[in-house]
Amino acid sequence: MNIECFKQECQALLAEACVCNVPEERNESSNAENETAVDGELDVPRSNAFGHDFRDFEKESMRNAIVQECYRKNHIYQTCEFANKKKEEYGKLNKAEMSIWECYELLKDYVDESDPDLDEPQIDHLLQTAEAIRRDHPHEHWLHLTALIHGKVLLHPAFGEETQWCVVGSDTFPLGCAFDNNIVHHQFFKENPDSRNPAFNTKLGIYSENIGLDNITMSWGHDEYMCLVAKGNNTTLPPAGLFIIRFHSFYAMHRHGAYTFLMNDEDKEMLKWLQVFNKYDLYSKSKVKINQEEVKPYYLSLIKKYFPEKLKW
Repeated sequence: MNIECFKQECQALLAEACVCNVPEERNESSNAENETAVDGELDVPRSNAFGHDFRDFEKESMRNAIVQECYRKNHIYQTCEFANKKKEEYGKLNKAEMSIWECYELLKDYVDESDPDLDEPQIDHLLQTAEAIRRDHPHEHWLHLTALIHGKVLLHPAFGEETQWCVVGSDTFPLGCAFDNNIVHHQFFKENPDSRNPAFNTKLGIYSENIGLDNITMSWGHDEYMCLVAKGNNTTLPPAGLFIIRFHSFYAMHRHGAYTFLMNDEDKEMLKWLQVFNKYDLYSKSKVKINQEEVKPYYLSLIKKYFPEKLKW
């Protein structure tokens, strides 16, 4: 499906969808776990699974200590050279051959160490996101499936058993140019070799104005890998689906407006869909589990529509 056809198909929904970012400041008058604030179709919880504000990276807790250490290593070791080597290695798609659902089920034992909002296995988070979108946007089947497949399977031994700091990455960022202050735990970049490289530490670095995000090297992780897998297996997901998969962790851009000087017109169009998706990816996290067997037939039908039976990973 080309970009123009996709725009026409989605125009009506985008007109109704709330694509604005959720404000950083929240009403703290009540800490009731079940209190919500309406944001478009989505009821946004006031607090996360631990009773704190969402994406509160400063709250002192055992969970945030784990999160901070994950970010520290990520920001030190994610260099342009590192990311390009990983992209070349995993772009060969020679790690495994299996279906989307088989791969999805491998995530039942993995918890994202970079996430301050949830310590449940990834399989639960993905279903929560997909089902929340399905409830509010029942006709956008491609978006339901996109939510289901943005997981962290690189942690599994069959895929290299990578460490958390180079897989999960709650915040991804461009490499080859200066690190923006809006990236969470920005202070750790001072130990990253690229921050001292004059070719990389200016605003544009190795890029040109409005070059387009397709031409940017992003920090390596599950986002980049899943996009490589989807493209390499000739998915029929629309362009916005691939954009969401690759950039859903790029918070500095879609939440704070950083790096817009690298975006082209197509990126800005796709950003609208990413902002719709992001609300569900972030605010659907909870301790309430979805019955996997009840919803499995529906998602298997979507996988069959948009992907081959077996994929190369």
